[in-house]
Amino acid sequence: MGAKQVKAGRLVRRAEAAGEANGANCDIPRGVVRIAVAALVVFGWSAPARGADAVERAVPPPSTFDYLQYGVAFAAETVVSAGDVCPDRAVDPCILGSGGGLAIRAGYRSRGPWYVGGAYESSRHESSNLLRLAILQQLRAESRFYVDQGQRFTPYAAGGGGVALYGSEWSSDTGGITAFLGGGFEFQLSRTAVVGLAAAYRPFLLRGWTDRANQRRADRYLGFGLAHVVALELVLEIRDPLPRW
Repeated sequence: MGAKQVKAGRLVRRAEAAGEANGANCDIPRGVVRIAVAALVVFGWSAPARGADAVERAVPPPSTFDYLQYGVAFAAETVVSAGDVCPDRAVDPCILGSGGGLAIRAGYRSRGPWYVGGAYESSRHESSNLLRLAILQQLRAESRFYVDQGQRFTPYAAGGGGVALYGSEWSSDTGGITAFLGGGFEFQLSRTAVVGLAAAYRPFLLRGWTDRANQRRADRYLGFGLAHVVALELVLEIRDPLPRW
């Protein structure tokens, strides 16, 4: 017999003893007393259970599925140093400034801490009017490592790399490779929707070229040059469970 059942039995016996002691002065039947005491015991027993259920509902369950995770991100690309793209000896102004754009991504989110996927980003940049519409395009492979503690708020570390193109409108005046290292967090709005914020450092190694003002750019390391960018993203993503094998 459990401790709660023993306690309930004691309450019932005490109520009966009180009824017998009062004798004719007690107008409440014993059956009513027993029912009232039993109701109090059941209510007290169920209240902690209801509180535990509410806490359990407030915390999202651990990931038990593999997911297809996809979405968009609003990106701000801050050029902390144009480096060899805008060398100190250049006569003309810098052709690569800060900008912003949109990224789309999709990938596989495992039941464990890993996400692997790809992203395409297009951002408009300041070019000192040397380009009609300066567009930086990136195609990246990405990975994330989540520190999942079973809460709605989940931080992660991220890294990856890919290729980049830069030019006027959708043409390419130069291209090269890029990599990134950073981190961020996700906040789970529902079982399928998350929002987040991420930051990353991205170096770009671009092929040297001569712009329309006849200025030679990014021509330092065997015909390539470095530029350094810090990116900030506001992320909106959906997670669709994948069928189990």
